[in-house]
Amino acid sequence: MAVEHGGEQAPPDAAAPDGETDPESSDVLQSVPLPLEGGESESLRTVLVAFVANVLIAVAKTAAAVLTGSASLVAEAAHSWADSGNEIFLLMADRRSRQPADRTHPMGYGREAYVWSLFAALGLFVAGAVVSVSQGIGELVRPEPASNFRIGYIVLAVSFVLEGISFLRSVRQAKPEAESMQRDLIDHVLATSDPTLRAVFAEDAAALVGVLLAAAGLGLHELTGSPIPDAVGSILIGVLLGFVAIVLINRNRRFLVGQEADPRVRAAAIRALLAAPEVARVTYLRLEVVGPRMVFVTGDVDLTGDDPEPRLAYRLRALEARISASPAVVGAVLSLSAPDEPTLEA
Repeated sequence: MAVEHGGEQAPPDAAAPDGETDPESSDVLQSVPLPLEGGESESLRTVLVAFVANVLIAVAKTAAAVLTGSASLVAEAAHSWADSGNEIFLLMADRRSRQPADRTHPMGYGREAYVWSLFAALGLFVAGAVVSVSQGIGELVRPEPASNFRIGYIVLAVSFVLEGISFLRSVRQAKPEAESMQRDLIDHVLATSDPTLRAVFAEDAAALVGVLLAAAGLGLHELTGSPIPDAVGSILIGVLLGFVAIVLINRNRRFLVGQEADPRVRAAAIRALLAAPEVARVTYLRLEVVGPRMVFVTGDVDLTGDDPEPRLAYRLRALEARISASPAVVGAVLSLSAPDEPTLEA
């Protein structure tokens, strides 16, 4: 494997001088709890399942909204169309973030995932939250009675089942990842570097709650004969979508500006480096998230022995190669520690 250093590939023979081979060529971070491999394909399937479900639901809710005149169903139709459009952004996020690294982007295009996921979250806010709240307020100002309630109940029931299938798909993906990272499910969804998983999980969870709010508003409308509960249901759906959108926007913002990996992962990486026979001290270490399940490692280390500078350079490149051998590491750049710098505590 070629060694990544400062965006350029080191020469093939830089790992060991004079034709020597490095006896410690294994992944130095193999004991670090980095995200599971294969998550990219799992995320793609999760988004595709969500997209198909949301399109079917959006068509059904739109027809039901026209037939019933329910404000809650209009809000839910807007919600589902927003989710359907968002899945296209998430598919773009998944595809573009997988582009291989090149000279202009030596750390790859992983952060593209956060850009397109940010667009999806903004779409959820505008096309979902704003439309739903506006519809509810309009219904309060100019109330209109609904009809054909049974159609609305049937569509909401079918929607709940389809949303549940999509939600369970995201749960099945998130659960083993959470276990591998030693997090509970919700913590992992909020902390994961995969924005598509977080978006689908959050949107489907909000959709299930939204269906219940719409059903309650529609039911109270039928029971009381007043469209006010239906309008309130629409407003509550909009507030729920706005909250979810703000959370997603904030998470994508953090990764775009350069978020470090989980502190437990960093501590485990420090322990792994200190356990390497050629490392005497680790005085600086940063694992920056540069895309879904991708980190770039920078650090300062003190190597054992008292080798001359050319030999130290070869040994440092070999250590970078061992770190970069981890599937989750897109590259590593190490420098030598100053003599007076204390070692980091894991």
